[in-house]
Amino acid sequence: MARIIMLRRSNDKVFKVEEAVAMELQTIKHMIEDDCTNNDIPLPNVSSKILTKVVEYYKKHIHATTSKSFSKDTAGSEISDEDLKSWDSKFIKVDPTNLFD
Repeated sequence: MARIIMLRRSNDKVFKVEEAVAMELQTIKHMIEDDCTNNDIPLPNVSSKILTKVVEYYKKHIHATTSKSFSKDTAGSEISDEDLKSWDSKFIKVDPTNLFD
């Protein structure tokens, strides 16, 4: 079972993410590697809306990478590069005001 990291907002809203997802975020990765946290990482300067989008992005890309490596040995559903590019294109179509958060 994957280790769960809790990303805590200033309003005490908690985002539970797998360690593999958290390790994609460099600041969080350094905190984990330097043993500066006990699975609960405060992120007071990141809005919940933006953190949700960031976590969604990395979950999708980690799933795509993982499914490619496992599909060689199993009949799992592989996400093609074209599917991922299409998903990325749709993902980045956000309200421009969100880009400045």
